[in-house]
Amino acid sequence: MEEESKTIPHQIGGVHTDVLRFGLPGVKSDIVGAHPLESSLQSVRGVEEAMKRQCKVNLYGAAFPLKEELDRQILSRFQRPPGVIPSSMLGLETVTGTLDHFGFEDYLNDSRESETFRPLDMHHGMEVRLGLSKGPVYPSII
Repeated sequence: MEEESKTIPHQIGGVHTDVLRFGLPGVKSDIVGAHPLESSLQSVRGVEEAMKRQCKVNLYGAAFPLKEELDRQILSRFQRPPGVIPSSMLGLETVTGTLDHFGFEDYLNDSRESETFRPLDMHHGMEVRLGLSKGPVYPSII
């Protein structure tokens, strides 16, 4: 007779939906898709990006948009460790041109000033970033 293993199988960091750490999962966001206007804006942005990329290929050659995309990928990965000071992503905003746009969320929607703000768990955020734990780095507020 084979001897059964005396270890208990587990996942490092727990299951994907850790109710005690992240709250109850929301089903509405899984069922309901994006707003029609939001999806239309995303498709328009995609078409505009493709047109700009093609114009740059025609003007400067095929290597220029590839270099820009490489710079964008490098700058999108540069972040501070999770904690009190958020990452500003200033370099990425400069390259993409979003630094020039000043929207509603820039002056009225700071999540740190919200009544429902929960401080971040820096240790869990670093565990997720290093691949030791599963789950979102920042717990959802919903």
